[in-house]
Amino acid sequence: MYADTFQPVVDGGACPWNLDCHNCDKFVLSGADLLYWRRKREQWRLLAEGAPDDTTAEYLHRYFEPTARAIDGLEKALAGLGLLDDALALDLRKPQDYFQRIWSTAFRAADLAEAGSEGADDMAGQVA
Repeated sequence: MYADTFQPVVDGGACPWNLDCHNCDKFVLSGADLLYWRRKREQWRLLAEGAPDDTTAEYLHRYFEPTARAIDGLEKALAGLGLLDDALALDLRKPQDYFQRIWSTAFRAADLAEAGSEGADDMAGQVA
C-alpha cells in the first residue's frame, strides 16, 4: 500500500515513524477499518471518473491500486475468519466493544495488498 491515503493514529499521539506509511511494516488494518477504506476506494473511483482526461484518470487508478489491493485482501482475510459480515455491519456511530474480534484482529497492510492480488493464499494464518 503506497498511496497517500493513510491516516493512522498511533496511541492517539504522534507517529514514532514520522507517518512514513509508504515504508512502514507496522501499519495494520482491522475489520473495524473495512468500511472506512471502502469509502476511500469509492472516493478515489469518483475522482478518477471526474478526471479531465484519460491520462489523469489512469494515473489516479494506478496510484490507488496498492491500497485497493489491500482492501480486497482485508475482505478476503475477514471472510476467511468469518468476520466479514460483522465488519460490514459495524456502525461506528454507536458505542463499540473494542475487545471484539472485529477490532482486535489486524493484518499488516503489506500482507493485505499481497493477498488482494490475484492468486493470493488465505490470510487467516497471518494475523498480526
